[in-house]
Amino acid sequence: MIACTYSCNTKSTFISPTFEKITNSVYASGTIKSKDQYQVYSKVNGIIKELYVKEGDLVSKGQVIMTLSNEAQALSYENAKQLAEFSSMVSNKEKLQQAQTEMEVAKLKLNNEASLLDRQKKLWAQEIGTKNELDQRELVYQTALSFYDASKLKYNDLQKQLKFQTQQTQKSAAISSLNMNDYIIKSELNGKIYSILKEKGEMANTQSAIAIIGDAKRFIIELQVDEYDIAKIKNGQVLLITMDSYKGQAFEGIVNKVYPLMNEKSKSFKVDATFTKAPENLYPNLSAEANIIIKVKEKALTIPRNYLLAGDSVLLDNHKKIKVVTGLMDYDRVEIISGLTEKDKLFKPIQ
Repeated sequence: MIACTYSCNTKSTFISPTFEKITNSVYASGTIKSKDQYQVYSKVNGIIKELYVKEGDLVSKGQVIMTLSNEAQALSYENAKQLAEFSSMVSNKEKLQQAQTEMEVAKLKLNNEASLLDRQKKLWAQEIGTKNELDQRELVYQTALSFYDASKLKYNDLQKQLKFQTQQTQKSAAISSLNMNDYIIKSELNGKIYSILKEKGEMANTQSAIAIIGDAKRFIIELQVDEYDIAKIKNGQVLLITMDSYKGQAFEGIVNKVYPLMNEKSKSFKVDATFTKAPENLYPNLSAEANIIIKVKEKALTIPRNYLLAGDSVLLDNHKKIKVVTGLMDYDRVEIISGLTEKDKLFKPIQ
């Protein structure tokens, strides 16, 4: 119900409160991101040797997107591989065989000396021979025993040394091989190349991104919510999203993640949402705005927000100022819980 009068050359408009659906929501601004979107960094510094993709290409997980020049690392890998081959047990088979032969000869000599010593002891027991001959035979036996022990120790030490060298050089070759892979840059997911930030022949380093990759079909909305409103936000809440690229249209989404750490600079929290039904064409980094719906009342007594004065007061048509109790509020209207009826007429001068 609207009526208009004219007084003192000032146009005044009268309205009455009406029952309408009202929604309480929290405003958030944000950006459209491809799901799992990430910046590609190189693990090593190097010149870009080859580019195998271009912007807009679809890639699969593990697909090579570029390679870096790696001549020095290739030489290092070859050296490590050759050293591993040289240090292997197979390459040192002759050394092991020689040490084993020396040990076996020493064992035979020890057995022979043990037999001669035993014979000399039996003769001495029969009072045949001299004590000096027995002592000499004992000395020869002990020398043979020491020689056998030394040859056995030498063989075992050589085995351990060669085994250690083999393992160490194989590990060095494996590390060098892995380092070779650092010069091959691959996609970490099935998706789309959204941006190539370096060209062939340019230097790639560990500090600067060289590409941006993300999901080709699925998108999320990264929102920033003010710290004063974050306590109202929960997973599963519905939101309405608007974008400059789709003027006059609103798309429904749902909150699926509230990040618990506040950004101290912006005094805001990050909230992720997904489209219930996304627009046909979306691109990463599109700007977006959203209203996260906190509460909906299907039938509420409401007035336009611009009729509500400071201190939650309104002007009646007789210019009497009265206090009201408000409830839900959106951009256009505010719920009146008490203080007015739908029969009251409100006044607001239009400048």
